[in-house]
Amino acid sequence: MEGGGARYNPRTVEEVFRDFKGRRAGILRALTTDVKEFFQQCNPEKDNLCLYGFPNEVWEVNLPAEEVPPELPEPALGINFARDGMQEKEWISLVAVHSDAWLLSVSFYFGSRFGFDKADRKRLFNMINEVPTVFEVVTGSAKKQTEEQPSSVNKNGNRSKSNSKVRDLEVKSSRTIEVNDEEEGVEEEEEDEEEHGETLCGACGDNYASDFWICCDMCEKWFHGKCVKITPARAEHIKQYKCPSCSNKRARP
Repeated sequence: MEGGGARYNPRTVEEVFRDFKGRRAGILRALTTDVKEFFQQCNPEKDNLCLYGFPNEVWEVNLPAEEVPPELPEPALGINFARDGMQEKEWISLVAVHSDAWLLSVSFYFGSRFGFDKADRKRLFNMINEVPTVFEVVTGSAKKQTEEQPSSVNKNGNRSKSNSKVRDLEVKSSRTIEVNDEEEGVEEEEEDEEEHGETLCGACGDNYASDFWICCDMCEKWFHGKCVKITPARAEHIKQYKCPSCSNKRARP
């Protein structure tokens, strides 16, 4: 089964990796920022359901492909049946593990189909291996693997951080990040990139970039503003920010 945009077949290592990242981003959105909607769609009373991620970063819960064998490897079947028999956190983690396996199978399916040699397969694996797994992002273990937190604590106890295009990033009561576009020197750029290169967004899992970020006051994970649909202007009026996952946990009885 394939959807979420125009169908295409990636033929180079770079194209397959781009396909992998798009599908991964869609699945991460389902298991983090859209987790409430994902939970509702996985009704145990329905038939076997699968979680699909598409190259354009869209996710979908649907029945498996009818054709045998399918055009692409299929995700884990029947994820909805275990939903109410497990703790929600454990169920989400289980879906994440199976999603990681599916993402790898799709990527190496393309590699095999289009004749990647040993060097290409190794390069593809290394590129994929540099990105945190869905399971690592969902469970927070990716954050634990970094050597330090993605911010430093100033004298007022507020968080702040900088990169090559960030000079002064004062985090206000909602722990937001404002980006200053003034260029720094080459030496400072290298130091900042080394310090913050491992900062990961709690929604998409990508590294720190010179964009607007916000930190959840509950789980203390950092998020791209665009990933959680928070703008700098809106953040000015947030006294205590809760990410979608934390808000959903408190809302559900």
